Amino acid sequence: MVKVKPFAAIRPPKEIVREVASRPYDVLNSVEAKAEAGEKSLLHIIKPEIDFDPIADEHEQKTYDKAVENFKKWQEKGWLVQDNKEQYYVYAQTMDGRTQYGLVVCANTEDYMSGAIKKHELTRKEKEDDRMIHVRIQNANLEPVFFAYPDNAEINAIVENIVKTKTPEYDFTAEDGFGHTMWVISDDATNKRITEIFATIPAFYVADGHHRTAAAGRVGAEKKAQNPNHTGKEEYNYFMAVVFPESQLKIIDYNRVVKDLNGMSKEEFITKLSNFFTVEKKGTEIYHPCGLHNFSMYIGGQWYSLTAKAGTYDDNDPIKVLDVSVFSDYIADRLLDIKDLRTSKRIDFVGGIRGLGELKKRVDSGEMAAAFALYPVSMRQLITIADTGNIMPPKTTWFEPKLRSGITIHSLSDFKK
Repeated sequence: MVKVKPFAAIRPPKEIVREVASRPYDVLNSVEAKAEAGEKSLLHIIKPEIDFDPIADEHEQKTYDKAVENFKKWQEKGWLVQDNKEQYYVYAQTMDGRTQYGLVVCANTEDYMSGAIKKHELTRKEKEDDRMIHVRIQNANLEPVFFAYPDNAEINAIVENIVKTKTPEYDFTAEDGFGHTMWVISDDATNKRITEIFATIPAFYVADGHHRTAAAGRVGAEKKAQNPNHTGKEEYNYFMAVVFPESQLKIIDYNRVVKDLNGMSKEEFITKLSNFFTVEKKGTEIYHPCGLHNFSMYIGGQWYSLTAKAGTYDDNDPIKVLDVSVFSDYIADRLLDIKDLRTSKRIDFVGGIRGLGELKKRVDSGEMAAAFALYPVSMRQLITIADTGNIMPPKTTWFEPKLRSGITIHSLSDFKK
């Protein structure tokens, strides 16, 4: 079972929330962030290297110092203000006419350590270390992680009632066209009930933010070790998450482009593909995968359908059923000799939010030799993998829309009521 608590968020006044809130630190490079950041943008705090000219190394001490300086400055200027009570928040995101409703909560670091917060990806230590430094120096979670949980009818009813009866605190459309709406749950009885209901929820599932979750767990353990009077109730035992019922979430495709065909001509490569796939030429119009075990390939100005043959997948195995596993085993490894998708420079990954036109563009430009579009993983597959203790291959899931950073921030200092 999971443990959550309300918190007193540090957040922008409603009239400037659109100026302060930003895209997450890891979806923009430093050049893009510098171009996108307005005067009040949280990007100056989560990507402080942009405040130097030329842009500084994000791992330099002066960059970390600038992050602390900016966080303090934003609070002094009143661009970020802490609420006067601990509470939960409803956060809704709208993309392409579809809205998903989550709760902003504080999740428990011990739940991550014990496995009640379940992961489906491996993390890299250097990325964990970098996120740990940011949490440690700011004594705060500046950006939320993104969790799913099994649907609960009572929580759904509470959220629906708040959305119907309360005026939103924030309601804005960001520059990318995605809508962000937030309601404050100020009623103490409602907050208490939310805490009680989550105590019956068996698990959270990390959808997006594996490195931030791992870093939060490590910071909590670090602070626990440093405190001889540790009780488990301190604020540092918690970190900020937005949690969504699994039925509302949709995973979109995460596609692959490769730089070369491992010395083969296009014709040789297609012939070898036919050992493992039924290959059909589809012409010059973009072809989307039509279901599980069907891929689309773009090569030499043409789109192809690749349907995996029996024996290349195992529908009874949570990992071998995945099309990313079929791609990794039969295309990347056997045909292209790409053994490690995490480190190889011969492969790149393209989030489905960019569309299949982006795959065509990168091949037509000559940058890449071929592109492959995959049918997206389902939430049920993700949960099965996490429940069985398995790990997905790299770059399997892509969630949109991303959580907006700067709508709420969680301080690790104990709140003075």
